[in-house]
Amino acid sequence: MDKIKILVVDDESRMRKLVKDFLVRNDFDVVEAEDGERALDLFYKDKDIALIILDVMMPKINGWDVCREIREVSKVPVIMLTAKGDESDELLGFELGVDEYIAKPFSPKILVARVEAILRRSNKLTEEENVEVGGIRIDKMAHMVTVDGERIDLSYKEFELLAYFVENAGIALSREKILNNVWNYDYFGDARTIDTHVKKLRSKLGKRGEYIKTIWGMGYKFEVEA
Repeated sequence: MDKIKILVVDDESRMRKLVKDFLVRNDFDVVEAEDGERALDLFYKDKDIALIILDVMMPKINGWDVCREIREVSKVPVIMLTAKGDESDELLGFELGVDEYIAKPFSPKILVARVEAILRRSNKLTEEENVEVGGIRIDKMAHMVTVDGERIDLSYKEFELLAYFVENAGIALSREKILNNVWNYDYFGDARTIDTHVKKLRSKLGKRGEYIKTIWGMGYKFEVEA
């Protein structure tokens, strides 16, 4: 079986080597790019790239613009690395469809764990049956969602969030529980990560977005009204 290929993009050679060494040690195949322009060249040439680890501040083309262009043609998972801890940067990342957001400095072991979690969830989605409820149909094999027969475009994380809501319909879910199951790691920040995704998901679902109820002070509940 071929190894899963990951594209690591960072203008610091020391950082690329650190990340690559840990990934290779965990049996991944790694390709590297030192700037955004090279990253896009590799992405378009190599159709086997399963995940991208992308730095924000880079020469030629920055990480935001690389992610923006990739999202126009692909939903390949993206983990964004940045030295900035500014809230606007993090929100921009999620608006662009970033799947994980990790601020430097970080633990390479944690990074690898998040890579494995994303890939594991991606593989799991292809094994489960389709789900349909309240006019929403989730085709997990095709990674596609239709609302009242009309297809809607969701990011990788929005798709997973919706699938988790539907699978737990009628159950009150705390933000911590949602984060730990959808993001699959302990999250010690505030709630803006999930709230941002829920806001976008509701908007894309149109009138069906009303199924996602806010439980003030706790989290959310997906409930289809009779």
